[in-house]
Amino acid sequence: MAANSLILLVEDEAAIREMLQFSLERAGFELMVASEVTAAKQSIQKQLPDIILLDWMLPGVSGIDFAKYLRKDENTSQIPIIILTARTEEEDMILGLEAGADDYITKPFSTKELVARIKSVLRRTKPDNSGDSITVHSLVLDPVSQRVTINNESVNRIL
Repeated sequence: MAANSLILLVEDEAAIREMLQFSLERAGFELMVASEVTAAKQSIQKQLPDIILLDWMLPGVSGIDFAKYLRKDENTSQIPIIILTARTEEEDMILGLEAGADDYITKPFSTKELVARIKSVLRRTKPDNSGDSITVHSLVLDPVSQRVTINNESVNRIL
């Protein structure tokens, strides 16, 4: 799932943003980067990412407020969000998760852990789009066409 997944990284600290961009691209992800919410919104209008890495403390609009905005918008409500923050208190973690985050990672963190968490969230939230049909005896499930057949006849016709 990681290969070719598009990540929107929203991080205002240039050094952290550059380090994450390097590490994530090296891990096989494609990236869009933004240093604040307005630029992130513009990126999303151009192309919907598969996942968003969102710093909590951004200039202007906080990452928490942006996460709430994303969850209310029907175009972005299903995009997984991972909050990246230096805030380590339990109350902050709960606030982040209740704002709509799918995961919460405190700084400093290892990029290996971040990559593993991204892959984990994508596994849980994105279907396997391999396109391979599943066959059990005469039953065939085709995930691409979303059809089920028995003995080459559509289940709709049989039922």
